[in-house]
Amino acid sequence: MTEFAEQQGVGVPDALQRLWTPHRMNYIRGANKPVGSDEAGCPFCTLVSLDDEDALIVARGERVFALLNLYPYNPGHLMVLPYRHVPDYTDLDLAETTELAAFTQRAMRAVRTASAPHGFNIGMNQGPVAGAGIAAHLHQHVVPRWGGDANFMPVIAHTKVLPQLLGETRSMLADAWPAE
Repeated sequence: MTEFAEQQGVGVPDALQRLWTPHRMNYIRGANKPVGSDEAGCPFCTLVSLDDEDALIVARGERVFALLNLYPYNPGHLMVLPYRHVPDYTDLDLAETTELAAFTQRAMRAVRTASAPHGFNIGMNQGPVAGAGIAAHLHQHVVPRWGGDANFMPVIAHTKVLPQLLGETRSMLADAWPAE
């Protein structure tokens, strides 16, 4: 067998397990990433007109909604967004800010009920330089964390381990979403 074949993982067997994540190529290639900052090309603005299951929307409020991240860091990774297409936290009015905070708390409660994480990472990436993948539409991440979770995998192996399909996660969290 050639050295090239061995290096590509098709040659001599070893003790390593392979986790193939071909769906990540869509994210890497920027599929569906908006160009510009207008509402017309914004996937978040488009999602609100779809059925909740198709859009992975977990809950809707008067001014904000919660949906699963299509490219999650961990199972149950939610985002809380205003319906209004604004890029910056300072653009929210008081009512939007209040409901965004309340929805973040409800998201945490739903995830705790559904999957008992040990902690959370919560935050916003403001602007492309800060890591915002879709900078034109404000969104807050609610990422559940578990002691010993596989967070080292993206750093070491450029691979994300997700043990559940997004549709299943959406149903589980929608069922666990607390009433006001």
